[in-house]
Amino acid sequence: MNCPKCGHVDSKVIDSRASESQDAIRRRRECLECNARFTTYERREEQPLVVIKRDGSREPFDFQKLRRGLMVAAAKRPISGEDIDILINDIRDSLQSSFRFEVESATLGDMVLLRLKNLDFVAYVRFASVYKDFRTVEEFTGELAELS
Repeated sequence: MNCPKCGHVDSKVIDSRASESQDAIRRRRECLECNARFTTYERREEQPLVVIKRDGSREPFDFQKLRRGLMVAAAKRPISGEDIDILINDIRDSLQSSFRFEVESATLGDMVLLRLKNLDFVAYVRFASVYKDFRTVEEFTGELAELS
């Protein structure tokens, strides 16, 4: 780490502690050349979440894209935007905590449906009708029968 005052490359760590937000390590350093003190932060590199589409293509997980789909499913239902954000964050946290950084869109859809079923039945049916791509009335009523 270069000293911001003199540019020297060697410094020693005087103190280390977690940052206030608990997402980094805050280090107080002292330059071995000019004795200037400065602070550095060490953060974990974020691994982006990738969605594997049905056709095999990959795209970055898009929070807003999933949110838009859920907002349509939850239209005129007693579900707040905050509820939807919590649902999406729960899915993202679950994937990251299990160290899964690639997820198939079908798995992601199933995770959404599982959480949405507990949140609102009508929103669940709306989302499922698009996600599962029902082609006939029988497929749709079959899904409803499974839920009853």
